[in-house]
Amino acid sequence: QVRLVESGGGLVQAGGSLRLSCVCSESIFSDRTMTWYRQAPGKERELVAQISSGGATNYADSVKGRFTISRDNTKNTLYLQMNSLKPEDTAAYYCHIHWSVYWGQGTQVTVSS
Repeated sequence: QVRLVESGGGLVQAGGSLRLSCVCSESIFSDRTMTWYRQAPGKERELVAQISSGGATNYADSVKGRFTISRDNTKNTLYLQMNSLKPEDTAAYYCHIHWSVYWGQGTQVTVSS
C-alpha cells in the first residue's frame, strides 16, 4: 500500500515563505512523475506544479516564479518551496503520484494579508 505523507503547512503572512514536503512510503517514487495540487474552500482542486522522474518541471501560471518543485529520490521525498506567498495561495495542498490513485492527506497553508 503506497502512502504519501505531507508536512510543512502552516500560517504565514503575505510575502512569507513555506516549504512543503511529501514522503512516499514506496520506492516507486523515483520512477514516477509527482505533482502538487491545492484546493481552496468552495473551489475545485487545481494543479500547482509537477516534476518528472528526470526532473523536468511544470507550473501553474499563478505560481510561476514564486514556487519551486523538487525531489530527492534517495529519500523518496517531494518538495514545494513557496516564496512570496499571497492570500490567494491559501488552500489545502496535496501531493499525488501522476496517473495513479495515490494522494496524500493534505497539509493546510493559510496566508494572512
